[in-house]
Amino acid sequence: MSGRYEFASDNVAPAAPEAIAALARFNDEFMPAYGADPVSARAADLVRGFLDADADVWFVASGTAANAIALAAICRPFDAVIAHEHAHICTDETGAPGLFGHGLGLHALKGPSGKLDPAAVAKALSRPAFAHRQAPAALSVTNATEYGAVYSPEELAALAAPLRDRGLPIHLDGARLANAVASGLDPKCLSKVCDILVLGGTKAGGTPAEALVVFEPALRHRFDARLKQAGQLPSKARFYAAPFVGLLEDGALVRHAAHANAMARRLAEAMPFPVRHPVEANAVFAEMDEAALSRLHAAGWFVHRFLDGSVRFMCSWATTPEAVDELAEALKGIA
Repeated sequence: MSGRYEFASDNVAPAAPEAIAALARFNDEFMPAYGADPVSARAADLVRGFLDADADVWFVASGTAANAIALAAICRPFDAVIAHEHAHICTDETGAPGLFGHGLGLHALKGPSGKLDPAAVAKALSRPAFAHRQAPAALSVTNATEYGAVYSPEELAALAAPLRDRGLPIHLDGARLANAVASGLDPKCLSKVCDILVLGGTKAGGTPAEALVVFEPALRHRFDARLKQAGQLPSKARFYAAPFVGLLEDGALVRHAAHANAMARRLAEAMPFPVRHPVEANAVFAEMDEAALSRLHAAGWFVHRFLDGSVRFMCSWATTPEAVDELAEALKGIA
């Protein structure tokens, strides 16, 4: 394969050795199917311990599936979910929330660096319900955001407050939750501000698997049937769960995320182009014109222009300081 793809996405990285070792460790015996196995039970216990919360935990194949199933569980088809306009559910899931939710809508709001403004959320919720439109009746928050910003516990609580006042549910897309935790977020706060969340495994060094965590007891009834109908109750469920055992047993999930965050800071410090968003997780967004981006591609480095027009550089658990320094030199050469 020609070119350098290390910074195109954290999806392009290999799986972390802890995840692969766990897969191999649990591949030597027969076990019950459909999540009734001890590996899934162990992984669920580790997730509950990580979040310090009572919850049902299921393991699914992708963030899109996890998000869509979660939103379908908390939102009625004639209502809408409030989300940031650049949230993954609004821009990258090909209508999956609406498909799984039988037509549920998405109510998109603006906000700097992918963050929602509590006042804007409260305003959207205050509009009277009307039979001819889908009224906002749930909230989806992304942490870390699509622009690498991290909500603090206080910011999450402020967003949750108007929902809690109305008895409305909250979903958290944590595809990069490990990076938010490595940046200082206390994961123990999350069960207090949301009803259901996705703990990302794929971007954190796992194989393709995400943990779907259901805090709200009322949502748990027959959740396995919801997953089965959606094609997300795998027979050999232990192979979705095993990477989480490997990543959580000795803290590798957050340790690797901290490394990815550090590599992003290293790149930001060396970046010769203006950095558009705060570097709080594992992403750097630079202002580059098309000619500069074309020269970077011609030099063999593949990265994307993102939704706001900036160019996104993603770091992962596998990003090395040497790769960051090589990229920085290439950037200086084309600046």
